[in-house]
Amino acid sequence: MQWLRYGYRIRRSNKLDRSREQKLRSQHPAILLGFREAILSWNSRRRVKTREETMDEGVVVGAPMGHEAMCSNGGAVDEPRRPPTSRAGKGAAGGELMDVEAYAALYTGRTKVARLLFIAERCGNEAMQLEALRMAHDEIKKAEDSHLHREVTAKIGGRLGPRYALDQSWADTVDRRADVRKEKLENELNGYKTNLIKESIRMGYNDLADFFYDHGQLGDALKNYVRTRDYCTTSKHLIHMCLSVILVSIELGQFMHVSNYASKAEQTPEQLDLVTHSKLRCAAGLAYLETKKYKLAARKFLETGPELGNNYTDMIAPQDVAIYGGLCALASFDRTELKNKVIDNINFRNFLELVPEVRELINDFYASRYASCLEYLEKLKPNLLLDIHLHDHVETLYTEIRHKAIIQYTHPFISVDLHMMAGAFKTNVAGLEKELKALITDNQIQARIDSHNKILYARHADQRNATFQRALQTGVEFERDVRAVLVRANLIKQESILKAAKKP
Repeated sequence: MQWLRYGYRIRRSNKLDRSREQKLRSQHPAILLGFREAILSWNSRRRVKTREETMDEGVVVGAPMGHEAMCSNGGAVDEPRRPPTSRAGKGAAGGELMDVEAYAALYTGRTKVARLLFIAERCGNEAMQLEALRMAHDEIKKAEDSHLHREVTAKIGGRLGPRYALDQSWADTVDRRADVRKEKLENELNGYKTNLIKESIRMGYNDLADFFYDHGQLGDALKNYVRTRDYCTTSKHLIHMCLSVILVSIELGQFMHVSNYASKAEQTPEQLDLVTHSKLRCAAGLAYLETKKYKLAARKFLETGPELGNNYTDMIAPQDVAIYGGLCALASFDRTELKNKVIDNINFRNFLELVPEVRELINDFYASRYASCLEYLEKLKPNLLLDIHLHDHVETLYTEIRHKAIIQYTHPFISVDLHMMAGAFKTNVAGLEKELKALITDNQIQARIDSHNKILYARHADQRNATFQRALQTGVEFERDVRAVLVRANLIKQESILKAAKKP
């Protein structure tokens, strides 16, 4: 420990003059190195976590993030839990800016283009809007929808340079090729109808529907997909028809068709494979979500198996299953259902691992860490408002989740200090009091508010009176049952019971 004592003297002693200090530095170069390593090792054992560490008189000085405290002299401080950093920086609205490229990589086909155009329309950030339009333009050029190409280039308006201007020659070539292809398919279909071969007619309608779908004529595509139903000869054909109708109906926003054809596919005689079963569960979940039946939607998403994987990216990504299912479950399930059907659900846990924020906010809600849960929700909100299916339901779901949190917070207590409760929910007392009034009016909380002292008093039922009432009701029921037994016994005794005639 001799070297450590010398090192300590070098750093701490005020009695050494500069000449002696310089002399000791030159004579003992290893002293300072050993001293530095010892201090760093000591601080690492004390678990002091900071982004930058510099040594200054034995003090670890960090660059704290947010509300982290500075740890001096190697003292350890328990840091509060914080949500993990999202995939991007700050957005125009103050939330996290979505990583458009990573988001778009989750999807394929027309769904990818539709989601990018929706982001460009709703984001409110010009850089993000141009990025979404650029990616949508590149994706459209890989397909054959000239109408969508014209629409996107008009939205770009020359802001991305001549490369992303209207390519009239490409559009004309695509249109000419489409006319030739359409005429060929229609002639083939007419020939199949003449020959009266069901399988050929089904394939003809299916090819024509695929053509219309690729070129953005969704109404005609839906009609031709539906027409194949009369020519389906196997369960496999019927399931393919139902999935095709579901895909087009979702893009058209006709979710009634989605529910109907999902039910038809599930009622096929043959047992469905796991991937198809998961696809139908997702489709039904989206239909229930659109009609604001959040509990039914949550059940469908929770029943989706991990076999779904990336097999349905032309409609929904696995991350969407976690987000939609998790938020709908929080808004509609009670604590028991949340524990059994969400947290302990092994299959759904695989989806939650893809979105750690949703997993953590569910665990925080169940553990009554409402401030952390609501913080996660606020961080997710800007991105959820850019989701093509969820944007209309974000405010409703958030309100339901917050109300459930308030109800669960007040349930165990006889009285609650509104100042402490406001701190737990990261709000002010006036706003919290307004929310509590609404819940009391709706009879969701049995309580009354002392507005002067800012205390919430629970109104519990009179247990003694309730016990007496139950006892009296039990006595009445017992007396009725005994009278019925006596009447039956007397009827048997007097042989006054009519017996059913025996069959010959």
